[in-house]
Amino acid sequence: MTDLSGIIWLWVLLAVNAFFVGAEFAVVAARRSQIEPKAQAGSWAAGVALKAMERASLMLATSQLGITVCSLLILGVSEPAIHHLFDDLLHGLPLSYEAISAIALVLTILIVTVLHVVVGEMVPKNLAFSVPDRAVLILAPPLAAVAFAFKPVIFALNWMANILVRWSGFEPKDEAQSVFTLDEMATIVEQSQKEGKFDDRAGAVSATIEFTSKKVSDITVPLADIVTLPEGSTPLDVEREVAQRGFSRYVLIDEAGEPTGYIHLKDIIDRDDDEPIPAKRVRQLTSLYRGLDLEDALAQLRKTGAHIARVFDASGETEGLLFLEDIIEELIGEVQDATRRR
Repeated sequence: MTDLSGIIWLWVLLAVNAFFVGAEFAVVAARRSQIEPKAQAGSWAAGVALKAMERASLMLATSQLGITVCSLLILGVSEPAIHHLFDDLLHGLPLSYEAISAIALVLTILIVTVLHVVVGEMVPKNLAFSVPDRAVLILAPPLAAVAFAFKPVIFALNWMANILVRWSGFEPKDEAQSVFTLDEMATIVEQSQKEGKFDDRAGAVSATIEFTSKKVSDITVPLADIVTLPEGSTPLDVEREVAQRGFSRYVLIDEAGEPTGYIHLKDIIDRDDDEPIPAKRVRQLTSLYRGLDLEDALAQLRKTGAHIARVFDASGETEGLLFLEDIIEELIGEVQDATRRR
C-alpha cells in the first residue's frame, strides 16, 4: 500500500467511524414526538428512523461494532504511511535510525489519535446532539441497513450484553426513554417562569402536572358533608330542597345510609309531586377505588356519563363520594357545584 492510499484510507475510516458515532447519538437523542408525525405523513426515512429508535439497543450494538472495527483498522492502515512520511522528514537529523523511527511512531500515534478523537468522535457527536431530529432521518436508514446485513452478529452481541445487564440486576431496554418525568416537567415550568420565558399566571400547566399525580382519595368528600335525600323521596321533597339549597343534583341513600344513586332536577319535573321517584329515574353511581389515579377516574366518569361516583376503600366500605366538578376544579379552577356540601 502506498503512502497516498494509506492517507486516503485513514480519512475514509474516520468518515465511517464518524457515521457510526453520529448515528448512535442521533438514535438516542432524537425525539419521538418530532419523528412520528413525519412517519405518519408518509416519510420513508422517518419510518425507518422510528423503527430504529424503537430498537435502540440493536442500533447501539451495530454502532459499537462499526466503531470498534474502524478504530482497529485506522491505526493499522494509516500508521505505515504516516510513519514513512515522518521517517523521510526526520532523516536529516543527527540521530540513529532507531531514534528517528521511535520519534516517527510517537508522532504518528499522536496525530492519528487526535484525528480519531476530534474528527471521528467529537465532531459527529456534537452535530448529532445539536440537530438530533434531522440527523436521525439521514443516519438511521444506512445504520438500519448495516444492522440488517450483519443481523446474526448484532443479535449475538446484543444478547450477550443483555445477559450481563440482567446479571447486574437491571432490565435491559430496547427503546431509549425520551420523555420527561412529572418532577422534571414541574422544574422546567418553574425555571421557565423565573427566566420570563413562559407565562403560567393562570396556573393551568402547573395544575395539570399536579393533577396527574393525584389519587381519588385526595378529593373524596365524606358522606356526612353531602346534602342527601332518602330513598322513596318524592318530587315535592326535591322541590323543597331545591328551594332551600338551590342545587340541581341530590344523592339518594338507603336506610343504612349507603348511597344508592342520584337524581337530577330535570329528571323529575314531569312527575306527580306526591309519588315516590321511580327507580328508572334514579341515575346510577359509578364505584371507584380510593387509590385510583384521578385521571383514570375522570376517564371512567366520562365513559359512563356519570357526574358522581361512590368511593370505596380496600375492604369495600363506602368512604365518600367523588364529584366530576371537583375533578374539573383540579384542572381549571373553581366550578359551581350542582351537588353542594352541607
